[in-house]
Amino acid sequence: MATITFDTLEFTRKLRDAGFDEKQAEAVVRVLSESQDNLVTREHFDAKIELLRADNSHTRWMLGVLTALAIANFAKQFF
Repeated sequence: MATITFDTLEFTRKLRDAGFDEKQAEAVVRVLSESQDNLVTREHFDAKIELLRADNSHTRWMLGVLTALAIANFAKQFF
């Protein structure tokens, strides 16, 4: 899993300098650190694309069958 490395102590100090109290600054830093576990990476996109390609092949197959049925039904009415 990809993570972003940052200095949590420095970030906490900057938040305190901006007006956050100690507990608020620590909570913001903790939430930011924990949220890195949910970052979307290139591997996530590649996996989703593979799933979409697999679904797409099924969709094309079903669309072909439905088109053939519609053409057969249309031809049946006139011939």
